[in-house]
Amino acid sequence: MNSSFSELGLEEEYLQAVEKLGYSQPTPIQVETIPLMLNGRDVLAQSQTGTGKTAAFMLPILQRLGRGNGTPRALVLAPTRELAKQVADAADSFARVSGSKVLAVYGGQSYEIQIRGLNRGVDILVGTPGRLLDFIRQGKLDLSQVEVLVLDEADEMLEMGFIDEVETILNELPDSRQMSLFSATLPAQIQKLAAKYLHNPIKVSINPKQVTVAETEQRFYRVREETKLAALSCLLETDEVSSALIFVRTKARAQDLADELMRRGFTADSLHGDLNQSRRELVLNRFRKGIVTQLVATDVAARGLDINDVSHVFNYDIPQDAEDYVHRIGRTGRAGKKGVAITLLTPRERSRMNQIQAYTRQPVTETQLPGAAEVQQKRDERLIQQVSGQLLAGVNHTEKQLLEKLRMSGFNSDEVAVGLIRLLRANSAEVPIKELLEATSTADWKTETSARQSGSKGSGRSSRNTGKEKVVDAFVEPGMVRLWMNLGNRSGLRPGDIVGAIAGETGIPGKAIGEINIQPNYSLVDVMEKHVQSVLKHSKQSYRIKGKPVQIRLADNIAV
Repeated sequence: MNSSFSELGLEEEYLQAVEKLGYSQPTPIQVETIPLMLNGRDVLAQSQTGTGKTAAFMLPILQRLGRGNGTPRALVLAPTRELAKQVADAADSFARVSGSKVLAVYGGQSYEIQIRGLNRGVDILVGTPGRLLDFIRQGKLDLSQVEVLVLDEADEMLEMGFIDEVETILNELPDSRQMSLFSATLPAQIQKLAAKYLHNPIKVSINPKQVTVAETEQRFYRVREETKLAALSCLLETDEVSSALIFVRTKARAQDLADELMRRGFTADSLHGDLNQSRRELVLNRFRKGIVTQLVATDVAARGLDINDVSHVFNYDIPQDAEDYVHRIGRTGRAGKKGVAITLLTPRERSRMNQIQAYTRQPVTETQLPGAAEVQQKRDERLIQQVSGQLLAGVNHTEKQLLEKLRMSGFNSDEVAVGLIRLLRANSAEVPIKELLEATSTADWKTETSARQSGSKGSGRSSRNTGKEKVVDAFVEPGMVRLWMNLGNRSGLRPGDIVGAIAGETGIPGKAIGEINIQPNYSLVDVMEKHVQSVLKHSKQSYRIKGKPVQIRLADNIAV
């Protein structure tokens, strides 16, 4: 492998630029890709996030094109506004040596600001498919001079339903343009796209070494967001969990989940960034000593932890990066001991699990949640163990007298024992088995997954639209609010358009959007309650889908 950027064909000004930015050695994806792109070759690159791929395609773009005449000569497509901003920022830092102009266009920022940026002139344009397509349809964007195209995180664009938009944009570009496609995984649809649009590409695959611990058993369970807590409770009851690290996304979620687990009778606590150092040390010491057996933590708070003998790691929320997954599960299965890593996977996160398996080069086994009989058996075993421990300690005089009084009241020994067992169970914090069983049904998971694959979205209650208005189920899942949108399938609207537009404009995660029901002249969209005001606020900025202005309001609380 080349050991320095100077061996990759970069000119001196760009070598100085990477040095100033603190890059000492190129990453494997940079070593493989930069010379190919400098030579004008099309590239199909399989590489995960965090491997340095932005520099791998941006440095050769800048060196080949330099500063132009203000019409975009390079275009980078990104699935989310966060990634578009990240790529544009990186490009801007490299472009200072050449004076090339970089602009990012994405949802969530006003059209006027971005149009002014286009009018001032752009050499390298980075954008999300929805916003780019809106500008093309409005006649605000000319892509006829684009010489280099990059599709970044193509599998994520596929997952978000953007592939049709991507193809529409590709058809606006000259046939002679150079194209590179970067993707963590290469599902069949991405390979088909590459075969159609790339010209004799060179395939680059950066396969990391096995990065997870062999002694760690990795499993995932299909759940819905609203049944995660029940699923976690079920597994904590039935698995042999001596100590567990439970990872979540946010500080507030860590505290809320720990509080709920304590209410359910588990010895849990939380570790997050709002804790001061003394409280943090107290929590960690209690966990190390086994006083606390479930520690709910964020990734940031858990960095640098020195904890041994963790039997289980739970990904209550799946991490954004495959590397974070590796860091998390590396906290179990240490010193030759067996560990268990469990991920609770919702339908919209399936692609992320595929990316994780591609990165670790290890399978994560899909497993069924325990049923009622297994849960009850484990509870009975714990009760017998607790009672047996008390009986082995012997019976004192006061307890004998109390037992005699119960017998004199007409109860035999079996009846007294049954009464005490019932009393023990009534005073326990065990969750009713019926609630736990709600988490074991994957019917909705499978329905939603197949609905997404066939072009519909949500819980599967909405069937294909026949062109006539139909009665819509007024039921809305707990924690969701139904919104009305002024566009329907007569405007060519698809579920992916709605998800991409709302998520792109507001910045809310795609998983915050639930059932979507598209009618001929309008659509109904379920959104998590905490994000509703943000969606409504952004809808007043008159953003567009397929070139048409969008209006969103609260739906009537009746069947329509």
